[in-house]
Formats: sequence, structure tokens, C-alpha cells
Amino acid sequence: MTTLPPDLLRLRTLETYLQLLLDEVRRAIAHAEQREAERQHGIQTRPPAPDWLLEPGLNRSAPPVQVHVGGCWNAGKRSKGISRDAALRALADGVKACGACRPDNELGFIDG
Repeated sequence: MTTLPPDLLRLRTLETYLQLLLDEVRRAIAHAEQREAERQHGIQTRPPAPDWLLEPGLNRSAPPVQVHVGGCWNAGKRSKGISRDAALRALADGVKACGACRPDNELGFIDG
């Protein structure tokens, strides 16, 4: 047994409603596909992570706090990517090496 109404007028009304609902679902699908395509594009075009990080002090005049290997879990959110030479220079200038990722070992830096 069907639960659809028997008369033509209500069937046409139901058909119109379902067509509008289907159009709305298709727009939502298109919007979701667009968001996913943008997300994938962002992932594919993301620049590579830096090899070395410099964690700045708490204010602009404070000296840097630590040098990290790129991707270190212990690096602060404000850390900036730096070159190998800049990392070596920072360590030579007395900036502390992170105890978790040990950039001094990775760089072959010997304190002296």
C-alpha cells in the first residue's frame, strides 16, 4: 500500500515540493563539493614546512627564546622559519637549543 494521496492536485503539489527539495539538495552538494575542492587545492599548494624554526621572545624587544628543528612539537605558535645559517648563527649568539628536538645536534653545532 502506498501512502501517497490519490488525487491529482495533491500529487502535483507533492511533486513540486519534492522538485524544490531536490534542487536545494543539489545546490548543497555543489557547495560541499566546491569547499572540498578548495580544501584539496590548499593542501596541494601549501608551502613545505621550514627546516628550522626560531621562537621569538614575548615582546618585540625581547631576544629569541629557542631554536627548533622544523615541525618540533615544542615550538611556540609564533615561531618563524629560518635558514640553516640563521639557525647556526642564533645558536652561536647564545639562543637556547630546544631540549625536545635538539637542533644543535641536527646542525652539528658544537658549543665552543
